[in-house]
Amino acid sequence: MSQQLPPLNALRAFEAVARHLSFTKAAAELNVTRAAISHQIKFLEEFLGFALIERHNRTLVLTKAAVAALPPLRSGFDHLAQAVSLMHGERQAESITVWAASSFASKWLVPRLHRFSRQHPDIDMKISGDAGLVDTDTATESGAMDGVFRSHQVDVMIRFGFGHYAGCRVDKLLSVSAAPLCSPELVSEAHPHPLHAPSDLVFHTLLHDDTAYVGHPRWADWLALHGVSGVNAKRGLHFNHVSLAMEAAIDGQGVLLSIKNLAQCDIEAGRLCIPFALDMPLEQAYYIVRPQYEGVRQRAVNAFVAWLQTEASAPGS
Repeated sequence: MSQQLPPLNALRAFEAVARHLSFTKAAAELNVTRAAISHQIKFLEEFLGFALIERHNRTLVLTKAAVAALPPLRSGFDHLAQAVSLMHGERQAESITVWAASSFASKWLVPRLHRFSRQHPDIDMKISGDAGLVDTDTATESGAMDGVFRSHQVDVMIRFGFGHYAGCRVDKLLSVSAAPLCSPELVSEAHPHPLHAPSDLVFHTLLHDDTAYVGHPRWADWLALHGVSGVNAKRGLHFNHVSLAMEAAIDGQGVLLSIKNLAQCDIEAGRLCIPFALDMPLEQAYYIVRPQYEGVRQRAVNAFVAWLQTEASAPGS
């Protein structure tokens, strides 16, 4: 005889509370009152005959039974969602949400997306560049990524960092290096001080990308690596976003140090060039990050990840 199961609403309330370790946040996610969540947890504990959540100094702590039950419960909800999706026929027109830093999205991902759309016309995409998810290597190290995927309703992330994303499926997408970038007019002989060697930087304005992400390249590091003296690494124009800095470089306002991969489309179009081939390899890289669990859009996610890896392996990517 099969064991009687508790109501689905009680299980859903428990899963949300366990994930957030907060009755208030669980109530907000499920669009019910905090009292309703508390009632569902109490009912579930009475149904089971033992405690699931304990309170210690105003902090919620999961019991051993709750910790053991949480992974299969989450998997069960994912399978239920997949079953409902199949009943609705959503496999015929799937949609996935992809997060990437806006610099990577605008300069690398979006210019290539038309090729993915041609290959997979049945997959719709939502691209998010929410700045709140940019790597600081603090939240991502703590193993909280599972909750990030769920709370932001993201299927795939493309993150720039060291690849430490506990509890996730992680694949390296691109190893990167930084290089000087400028308008072709700055290397032209028609310019009063054409850029032919690093020492020529003394005659040009340095452009700085001061975007607040871990590992963004700095002129001081590049100049030190290549033994360039006489150039003040702090002077020039500073921007809080790489796209703004690149526009200034395209406009001929100075020389920018940035990740080459982000400039590839502008280089191919002749808007930017690399005045001297002196790269600075970066420790960080771009990674494809996915949750360990398989969601209802797994086919679409797999197709997108395979496409990303193909694009990244192409020459000049």
